[in-house]
Amino acid sequence: MLRILLVEDDDDIRAGLSRALTNQGVTVAAVARGADALGRLAEFAPDAVILDLGLPDLDGSDVLAMIRSLGQVPVLVATARDDEREIVRLLDAGADDYLVKPYSAAQVLARVRAVLRRGGPGAEKESATVTVADLVIDPQGREVELAGERIVLTRKEFDLLLYLARRVGEVVSKHDLLADVWNLPWGGGDRTVDVHVSWLRRKLGETAAEPRFLHSVRGVGLKMVDPT
Repeated sequence: MLRILLVEDDDDIRAGLSRALTNQGVTVAAVARGADALGRLAEFAPDAVILDLGLPDLDGSDVLAMIRSLGQVPVLVATARDDEREIVRLLDAGADDYLVKPYSAAQVLARVRAVLRRGGPGAEKESATVTVADLVIDPQGREVELAGERIVLTRKEFDLLLYLARRVGEVVSKHDLLADVWNLPWGGGDRTVDVHVSWLRRKLGETAAEPRFLHSVRGVGLKMVDPT
């Protein structure tokens, strides 16, 4: 049975969503405060967390960071604004997906199941170490080594690198990167991709003018190349 930790300070929303999810066979633990959410994580062991950002005791972004530091349970953040920059910021900060208010129990379940499928059948293949020349990527440990030296990446830098490394030689469009890495299927936000690619290149010891792994294809997108 699916277990969801719902963190929502609005009494009506919390009660209504809890009831609707329970009626669909979900086990729900519902709390109104960020501190309570952190306390319930270990004992309740949810399959996913629905996290409202407007909490009375702690900033929702801080709660997201704390949850992420404690493990890899999927977190879907609830935001009142359909603002692309805010959504990108939250996804970069560690959220696995997002919900824009108002949302229904059916939408919550669809989003949660989509996130969980990423770790479902085929997860063993997805967890296999990826090696491109002297670049070694460990999806399970979320660690990267280049020529034997560990590279520290942000969550989205790692996701972007792994996505490209699994598609060596394949040109990937910015639209596909936004949809698959940032969960922004409507497009836009090209600058987001450009900035993360620039940061990633710097950490890989290359530049746009002298690429080694990450090659831009003008007017099309980006591809990873095996430099050997």
